[in-house]
Amino acid sequence: MVVGTIVSFVVALLVGGLAIYVGARVVADVDDYGHAVVTAFVGAVAWAITSWIPLIGTLVALVAWIWVINWRYPGGWKNAAIIGVIAWLAALVILIVLNGLFNLGISAFGVPGA
Repeated sequence: MVVGTIVSFVVALLVGGLAIYVGARVVADVDDYGHAVVTAFVGAVAWAITSWIPLIGTLVALVAWIWVINWRYPGGWKNAAIIGVIAWLAALVILIVLNGLFNLGISAFGVPGA
């Protein structure tokens, strides 16, 4: 059971990192997958810390997640938001393919709503 949980976490983190990598590559021309995986992890932690706030938690968590991207990549808030949108779309495509081909039932760690 623990091994399955760890494998699911790692796969979800790698998918989230890949999605952020795609967004950062397109918007900021940053070619560093490891940087994207760390960003996905830090973004997921920021999301977890803030999303529980009553009434506005999701909005605060989204701003915190974009703040992490803004902190980790060049270009300011606008580019961070665009990276986030592209990462979200990339995560959806990656998950549709992975879950469709392999019936894994995984999500993307570090990309909200994916």
